[in-house]
This record gives sequence, C-alpha cells and structure tokens, in this order.
Amino acid sequence: MLESMQDWKRTHYSGTLRAEHAGETVVVTGWVDTRRDHGGLIFVDLRDRTGIVQVVFSPDTAPEAFIKAEAVRSEYVLAVTGTVQRRPEETENENIATGQVEIICTELRVLNNAQTPPFYIEDGIDVDENLRLRHRYLDLRRPEMQENMKLRHRGTKVIRDFLDSQGFWEIETPMLTRSTPEGARDYLVPSRVNDGKFYALPQSPQLFKQLLMVSGMDRYFQIARCFRDEDLRADRQPEFTQVDLEMSFVEVDDILELMEKMMQRMFKETIGMEVERPFPRFSYHEAMERFGSDKPDIRFGLELVDISDLAEDCGFKVFNAAVNSGGVVKGINAPGCSIFTRKEIDDLTKFAAIYKAKGLAYLVITEDGVKSPIAKFFTEREMDTILTRFQAKPGDIIFFVADRHQVAYDTLGALRLHLAERLDLIPTDKYQFLWVLDFPLVAYDDEGKRWEAMHHPFTSPRDEDIPLLDSDPAKARAKAYDMVLNGVEVGGGSIRIHRGDVQEKMFTVIGLDQEQAREKFGFMLDAFEYGAPPHGGIAFGLDRLLMLLAKRKTIRDVIPFPKTQSATDLMVSAPDTVEPEQLRELHIKTIVKSKKG
Repeated sequence: MLESMQDWKRTHYSGTLRAEHAGETVVVTGWVDTRRDHGGLIFVDLRDRTGIVQVVFSPDTAPEAFIKAEAVRSEYVLAVTGTVQRRPEETENENIATGQVEIICTELRVLNNAQTPPFYIEDGIDVDENLRLRHRYLDLRRPEMQENMKLRHRGTKVIRDFLDSQGFWEIETPMLTRSTPEGARDYLVPSRVNDGKFYALPQSPQLFKQLLMVSGMDRYFQIARCFRDEDLRADRQPEFTQVDLEMSFVEVDDILELMEKMMQRMFKETIGMEVERPFPRFSYHEAMERFGSDKPDIRFGLELVDISDLAEDCGFKVFNAAVNSGGVVKGINAPGCSIFTRKEIDDLTKFAAIYKAKGLAYLVITEDGVKSPIAKFFTEREMDTILTRFQAKPGDIIFFVADRHQVAYDTLGALRLHLAERLDLIPTDKYQFLWVLDFPLVAYDDEGKRWEAMHHPFTSPRDEDIPLLDSDPAKARAKAYDMVLNGVEVGGGSIRIHRGDVQEKMFTVIGLDQEQAREKFGFMLDAFEYGAPPHGGIAFGLDRLLMLLAKRKTIRDVIPFPKTQSATDLMVSAPDTVEPEQLRELHIKTIVKSKKG
C-alpha cells in the first residue's frame, strides 16, 4: 500500500552519509537499487543522485518496516527513517563513499511501486541505444548518466561565473528570427498571423550578437540554444547548446588569451585538471601540411611528410603525374607495421578510396632493405632521402598518396587517425588544446560555381588581404580561429567585419548582389552606418566540450533528452503529424511522397 508524502521530510541525501554521522537519526529517500534477503535480515541499497547507502531491515528493530521491505523490489521509491551506525569492519565496502556506514531502519514508507525496468539501472550496460533513448527517464537514473548531468551543470556554472567576473553581460537573443543563407538548412516555423510567412529558428545568434556590439553592450555572452537541419553524427544534434560571446574593441590575441583562461578555469573546477597555457598555435596551412586536418590531434606523432620535390623527377609515373598536374605526394610512416599482411594493406587501400584517393602506395622497411612494387622506380640516393625524411627504420611501412592537395590531406589525415587508434598511440588521459588560425577567407564551391565563406560572411579578412577580395579571393586570409581539443573542434570565431564597405565587398565575392544583400542583411548594413565598433567573438559547442570532459564517444550522453541520428525523439515520438485544423490555421498543405523500396 502506498503512503502519504505529507508526513515525512528528507534530512540527508543517501550518498552524503559518512562515519561522522553515526548515531544520528536520519530520513533518506530514493530508489531501490538492489534488495538482498538474508532470512532474518533484509538489506536494501537505496539510491539517489548522490550515490547509494545500505539500509538494514530487522524484524527485531522494526517488525512493521521489515514486513513492508519483504514486498519491495528494484526501483520502488522509498522514504526510510533510521539510525546511522558504523558497519562492522569486515563488512565495510571500499567501493562506495558510504561504505563505512549503514542505516538501521525504524520506519519505512513506500512512496511508489515500479515495474521491472527494460534494462538494468547500472553503469556499463550493453543495451541498444534506441532502447535507452525510448526510456530516457530510466537511462538518466544510471549513476554515470547522473554524473554527466552534474558535469554539465558545473561546467555551465563555471563558464557563467568566469564571464561575469570578466565584465560580460548575459543577454538573450530571439528564438524566432528570419531565414538567412549562412550555413545549414534552417528549421522553419510558420506564422499564423502573417499568412505564408515563416520564422527560422537560429543556427546561431551571430547577427544579433554583432548588433549588440553596435548597441554598445561591449561584452555579451549567452548559453544559447541553436538549431540546424543537417545530417547527424556522433557530435551533432538538430538542437544543441553554444557558449556564445562577443567583445568590442579587441583583436585576435585578446580573445584567444581570455578563452584560454576560461578553459583553464573550467577544467580545474570540473575535473580537477591543470591546463597549461598558452595553447599551441598553428596556421591553417601548417595544420593541413603536418596533420592533414584543420582540427589536428597532436597527442601522438605520425605527421605527414612531403616528397613532392623528389617525386617530380623520379621514375614512378604516378608520382610524376600528380606533381606535374599541380598535386602533391605525401605520406606517413606507420611504425612497426611491416607485419601487415597483403590483405591488411589492401584494406587500407580501400579505406583510402573513401576519401577519393586513387591508390595507396607503400614501402615496407626490413632488415634486408626496402620491399615494394614501387621501390624499383627510385635510385638508391632517392630512396635513402625518403627513408631519412620519414625517419624510417626496419619494421616500418611508409604509405603514400599522390593526388590533389585536398585529397592527400583528407586521405592521410584520416589514415593517420585510423592507424593511431589501431596501434594504440593515443593517450586517453591527456587533454591537448590548440588553436588553428589564418584560415582561407573563402573556398570555391565546384558544384555551385561560386565562392563561399569558409566560416561565415561576417568574418573579417586580414587587413593586408582586403585588396585581394577584388583580385584573388583564394589568397585572402581570415581573422578566424578555431579552438581544438584532442582532434575535435570545440569552438570557433573571428574578428568581424565592422565596416559597411568591406561587408558589401564580401557579399559581392560570395555572389550576393547589392539587392540580394539588402534583402537578406539590410538591417545589418544599416546598423554599420551608425558607428559600429571593431568587434569579434567566439562560440563553443558546449555539448562537444562536455563529451570530451566526460570521456564519452557521443554528445548524446551529455544531453538530457537527445535525438537519434534520424533526428527523432523516441521517448515522446517526435516529430509527429498534427491535426488538420492546425495546418489550416497556418495555411499549410502537406504533400508526402511515398517511399519506394
């Protein structure tokens, strides 16, 4: 029989009880984690968000409570009144914080029954993720998930406190705004009172935070909800959280130094780790040349090596052709991998093909010399130079890609990570921050036959590169910067364009004529006419950052109620159809095409 909740009040959380509480009468509440019936005694591990404590039910101490305890099962909700006592030394449990004590129950209230859960409420369960998401309220009871939510709370609080101490104001920006061509697809919201018109949910507060700088707010931040209708993966969700901030009268170094201090504070106060400053800085060009990625993981070696100068005149036509057509020949040394079988090498070649590489050449280094189908194309001097550049030794394999620069970067960058994981070269207990700077301002879209902003169209070019917007946009560098942690981009930002003439020039480069620019961003251009200060900012993916702090492989584990990779919420069955009357009010007619197998 369930009992009233009106005549009890919790005095302690279960996981906070320690030896110093011995002798106290306490009231604890929570869920039954485990129940063990030892005949004359019943033991219940009672769990709440702070941990578990052992409760002892004895027919001699409290016969009525003992009878009730005989009926309780896992996940029943209980209120227990009892006396804390030290456990006998031989029964202490070193694996839990409350392992030195137990509660001798004097009164038990059963506040709610529970059905048998579809999976165990414990850490490390091997359960299909869809089942976990369908019953997320149960999944969140598991201690490791509650620790993730605690980490999320503490991390967010540290950021707020730090930015407040640095003079930032937390200011909210609109959730219903207009659709602008600045990235992924927008989520659209139809307006009932404005026939045929739509709001868009913000992909980021970018425009509004720049307008706040024009408004004289000087230092703004927001823990912002953002929405992007894009294909999902482990570190993407249709709705996510950004730490968004902007500052006036700053340059790149000001922002980078302040953000390093914020990360230092966050890591110290959440996981107790000291982060060294300053963070290493790499130009975009250096990152691509050395690591094949603009978000490199530098916790291990396997850096890319260029032999284009040697390949240009060597006897191997594949290498010749790549270099003479404007491409590159680069490679990486896989230490100790000469034991790879031909099938394993073929599998790596197939892996390279995913990134559009035409092939994967290799040299196997043995005690007896170099073995490879391509070794005969190199002179002894050329081969010695190659081995020296790669610091190769017997037992190694050197893999090469000869192709366009971007294909070589993409292929070897991915192969580098693949081999590092396979060879167990990545230290899991190390956090390595770095900055990547001097990105190209624009990139050419072959499909659309036009230039696109590498970050977004409000990113400022370097001052000395502004003339290149007219003559050679490909060479213009941006005042942009990305913060990378363990090979994951956790934040990115830039110094913004604050002059109307430069902004209009940028719009022209990316294919927006004056009329189109006015239609989409007229309010921004107008604002710049009233004295916009120099300004810049950055946005951090809070979910990605917390994923790395929690050492999880997906951001879904640090988001309370995430979506699946098909952007659905299995728990509440969203998205779903709506009533026809709702659609009529919005002047919307849906046309759903049938899916053919």
